This record gives sequence, C-alpha cells and structure tokens, in this order.
Amino acid sequence: MRTALNILNFVLGGFATTLAWLLTTLASIILIFTLPLTRSCWEITRISLLPFGNEAVHVDILEPDNKSAILNAGGTLLNLFWLVFFGWWLCLLHITAGIAQCLSLVGIPVGIANFKIAAIALWPVGRRVVSIETARAAREANARRRFNK
Repeated sequence: MRTALNILNFVLGGFATTLAWLLTTLASIILIFTLPLTRSCWEITRISLLPFGNEAVHVDILEPDNKSAILNAGGTLLNLFWLVFFGWWLCLLHITAGIAQCLSLVGIPVGIANFKIAAIALWPVGRRVVSIETARAAREANARRRFNK
C-alpha cells in the first residue's frame, strides 16, 4: 500500500516538490554559508519523494542522551534563517500541491502528506527522516524513560 501511495505521490506532483527540495539542497551546498542546512534539505528531499512509510522526527527524540542546549540554540538560529530565506516558499509549494491534489478523490491522501511536509518545511533543522516503525519505537522508549524517572 505504501508503495502504491508513494507512486501516486510522485505522479500527482511529488516529482515537482522533490525537485524543488533537490534544487534547494544543491543551492545550500553551493552557497557556503548555508552548508549547515544541507543535511536538513536532504532529509526533507527524502520525505518529499517517499512520504508514505517515513516520518520526520526531531533528533532529540531519536537520540535523547545527546541533547545539548548549545546545539538546540544553534538549530533554532538556523531554523530562523531557513524560514526567512527558503522555508516560506517551499511551504507554499507544498500547500499549493496539497490543495491541487485534494481536488480529486484519489489525491486526498497525497495532499494530506503534502500538508504535513509543509509544516516540516518551515522548521526542518534537527529533523531526521526515519521509518514509521523507528519513530514509534523512539517515542515509546522516550515515554518509558520519562515515566521511570
């Protein structure tokens, strides 16, 4: 089912959004001062191409032992920079694609996936794309860890 939905996503506009993310990733490599954003761009490129079966999860959920206030502050500054220069137009691209996809009954699941990616597009630094099963296991482990403290 995930494969069929990912193919449907690609056909109904996922190609355009993935291409936009890929171009943004390349731009972040070429512009030296945006190199710290390259990993986030690549992660969102992956979820834009294959949104079904994957989820963008914050690094603090995946690796709770490596939390750092300095890294979180740096990530927030990078996210603000991202929002001003790249995030808003990529978010609008996903919203536009999502609305267009929701106009047909077949495209509704793909449109909803684009709306989720639009939210990630605004604030991507610090997120990693993992399988849904890995994300669920990380959340459960964090809940257990918090409950046992």
